[in-house]
Amino acid sequence: MREWSTRLRRARMRVAAFAAAAGLLIAGAITAPAASAATLPGWLSTSGSTIVTSTGAPYTIKAVAWFGMETSNCAPHGLWSISLDEGLTSIAAMGFTTLRLPFSNECLAAKQTNSINANANPGLAGLTPLRLLDTVIARAKAHGLSVILDRHRPDSGAQSELWYTAQYSEKRWIDDWTMLAARYKGDSTVIGVDLHNEPHGPACWNCGDPARDWRAAATRAGNAVLAVNPRLLIIVEGVERQNDGTSTWWGGGLKDVRSAPVTLSVKNRVVYSPHDYPASVYAQKWFTAPGYPANLPALWDANWGYLAKENIAPVLLGEFGTKLETASDKAWLTALVDYLAQRKISYAYWSFNPNSGDTGGLVADDWRTPQTAKLAALRPILTPVPQPTPTATPKPSATATPKPTATATPKPTATATPKPTATATPKPTAPATPKPTATATPKPTATATPKPTATATPKPTATPKPTASTASAAVTATWIPQSAWGEGYVSELTVTAATPVAGWTVSWESPGATAVTNTWGMTCLLRSSTVTCRGEGWAGSLASGQTVRVGLQMAATAAPAAPPLSVSAN
Repeated sequence: MREWSTRLRRARMRVAAFAAAAGLLIAGAITAPAASAATLPGWLSTSGSTIVTSTGAPYTIKAVAWFGMETSNCAPHGLWSISLDEGLTSIAAMGFTTLRLPFSNECLAAKQTNSINANANPGLAGLTPLRLLDTVIARAKAHGLSVILDRHRPDSGAQSELWYTAQYSEKRWIDDWTMLAARYKGDSTVIGVDLHNEPHGPACWNCGDPARDWRAAATRAGNAVLAVNPRLLIIVEGVERQNDGTSTWWGGGLKDVRSAPVTLSVKNRVVYSPHDYPASVYAQKWFTAPGYPANLPALWDANWGYLAKENIAPVLLGEFGTKLETASDKAWLTALVDYLAQRKISYAYWSFNPNSGDTGGLVADDWRTPQTAKLAALRPILTPVPQPTPTATPKPSATATPKPTATATPKPTATATPKPTATATPKPTAPATPKPTATATPKPTATATPKPTATATPKPTATPKPTASTASAAVTATWIPQSAWGEGYVSELTVTAATPVAGWTVSWESPGATAVTNTWGMTCLLRSSTVTCRGEGWAGSLASGQTVRVGLQMAATAAPAAPPLSVSAN
């Protein structure tokens, strides 16, 4: 008990640090309610454009994504460094009320997770992913957090355009959703289901083609879920290409809902969920339009905001995030926070994870230090949520500790999920873009990670500063190490085009490398000790002056600190 008491005292100290960073402390203290159940809203429904509680009180969902269960780790990322309770404590102290939890169908059926530090998370490393999901939901409840389940990917390696793939059928998709609906039917901690993350590419809205019509598929899946649990919110994302010919972010286009809404067998259940990102994720044309950022509210109104403005249906902005490193991104976030606050629109920030390739996270690479600038920017829409005192978790058991396998979101995908994936989360193709999921989410897409078997507790190294870039005539690249351990490493690259290029390639020597286990924004091959990567998808062709941040994870016995890069334009 002494060890647990020490951990709890340290966790409470970190809560105070987080609360102070987010502006949540009153008179220098944070109070903990006697019971967390009182902080949960219970089952929710909709009334016009408002989400309401069972008493009819308006309720705004204030969520953040913690990705990893959609990657090959099949576990929330960061559990190689912190405990599950520590992460949830931080999220609640920041002022969020809900956890958006990405998963993949592949992980639901998997027999084991990997990358969980058993010393920090006693009892978790031996759980199946599904049992781990049970635990995450139970601990979220103990911390006063509701949960939205997000089917982020069919398999754990990449974001899919449609809700099905050759390996994962529509039937499998719906069967897994009904299984989860039944599993948590008696637990109002799980308030909603995000049916499929970021439909894009050929996905259409009400086009009548059963193979591509996302509206029709969402109707089928939504009705199947409600047949099991009629009290869940059904969260439906948009599409990339809208029927008037305009394109936006993956999952971001909901303009056609006006003429063709999703109508389910149970009324007052549908919440529409676009995604939106800044210029650093993809250089959409509106970021260079005259009057930016004053042009953004009208753009949002046209694509999805009208649903809330005209009292048609609730909106939950399902992903948005930024590294907050440029003036353009800062202007975008300020405008978006103001837009959400004025209209009382629900949201899910991407992401808590620091390893989202496109957005970074709300904590630093140590998974503990709060990103104070981001929290300050989000303060107008955060709620000072008192932090409950959770019950003690079991004492540590002697379980093997896998090594970490951090991944960088589209959202991005994340998931990480590179967002435009994306996850933690990468996005649409030109003119629209995916959000890489960290996942390594915005999520570009791929997020597969190795499954370590060593028993030693993982100890990722501190993130070194970027090395100097190596240039070709048209393209420059900079090596940015992220983490390294005995069996692998994660590194990112910034790639900048001096002139427009249709594609680019970068290579370096990586002695001791045995396999490429995950990439976002590029595809990579290992021959002997040479790694060669080619830009892909959202990071493939670059405009003059455009910079993208891509990355990979390697299985390796050693990590190069600052390898010379060979860069060429294709």
